[in-house]
Amino acid sequence: MRITIERSNLLKSLNHVHRVVERRNTIPILSNILLRAEGQNLDMKATDLDLEITEATPANVEQPGSTTVPAHLLYDIVRKLADGSEVLLATSTDGGSMTVQSGRSKFSLQCLPESDFPDLTAGTFSHTFKLKATDLKMLIDRTQFAISTEETRYYLNGIFFHTIESEGDLKLRAVATDGHRLARADVKAPSGSEGMPGIIIPRKTVGELQKLVDVPDAMVTVEVSDAKIRISIGSIVITSKLIDGTFPDYQRVIPANNDKEMRVDCTTFAQAVDRVSTISSERGRAVKLALSDGQLLLTVNNPDSGSATEEVAVGYDMDAMEIGFNAKYLLDITAQLSGDAAIFLLADAGSPTLIRDTAGDDALYVLMPMRV
Repeated sequence: MRITIERSNLLKSLNHVHRVVERRNTIPILSNILLRAEGQNLDMKATDLDLEITEATPANVEQPGSTTVPAHLLYDIVRKLADGSEVLLATSTDGGSMTVQSGRSKFSLQCLPESDFPDLTAGTFSHTFKLKATDLKMLIDRTQFAISTEETRYYLNGIFFHTIESEGDLKLRAVATDGHRLARADVKAPSGSEGMPGIIIPRKTVGELQKLVDVPDAMVTVEVSDAKIRISIGSIVITSKLIDGTFPDYQRVIPANNDKEMRVDCTTFAQAVDRVSTISSERGRAVKLALSDGQLLLTVNNPDSGSATEEVAVGYDMDAMEIGFNAKYLLDITAQLSGDAAIFLLADAGSPTLIRDTAGDDALYVLMPMRV
């Protein structure tokens, strides 16, 4: 293999692909990235056996061929090369090493044979559809903060994607919950997604997708089966195993009869919560919300360091009530709201609260109260 490639193109693709590779690997080949030069392209592939990313990037291929080299090492080398430079990649005649040369810099990397590199065979996909990258980004952004990190409830360690009939329309819905809070977002279901199986996309895949769908005006092709998902964005293809489990019936925890409505300016509220929670030693401490006519009093008490209160003007004309929430969870939710105001629909101090945006996007949040 012998190719020359622009450093900026090589770095951009390596940046997308190398992140999948775990830094500590018991299987040496999984530390490597597969490079395959043919035609006018250099194809790169990386995998951790659950998630695979491939990307094609234009290159001047003098001699086609393929090899695998350490992913993070190659990325670090290319990152440190001069801007605007050309990079020569060439394998030795025995295939045991690859030269990386640019200007006066020359590196030699150990190679492992391509035949050792695992292939995440995708099998057949039952459903294929296209949607805007902005729609997929919105579904992920609005929900991924609520993914559980508790490994014992592995079926909550991802985002649940499915289609559902809602208000006379078919929606593509994303849901995530960790048992303390729930986030739900909808977009109009794209053609081809009808009847797709409900799938749970793992946290790591969600994180990679979030970085890659940040492309305005791009279209994303999604292919789904019971066990895998494949997503194509331009020249990048992500194939991932799905979480094999049953997502709980989230509809049951979304309250329908919360009749106490509070409207509050989103920025003012978030800043007030952030300020009063400074007094608590951990951000997870409860903040008490005391509601009365047109007024909200936020209180945090910490036996070790003191207390804090702040008043915020709100739209509220129901009976006075007090309720406590985890300050960090409140801030996580308000960070997702794009409208000027947040709408809190409350029942009582022991029941889940519903939080909506005034921006009109199809997202809602459920937050469990804390004892205060």
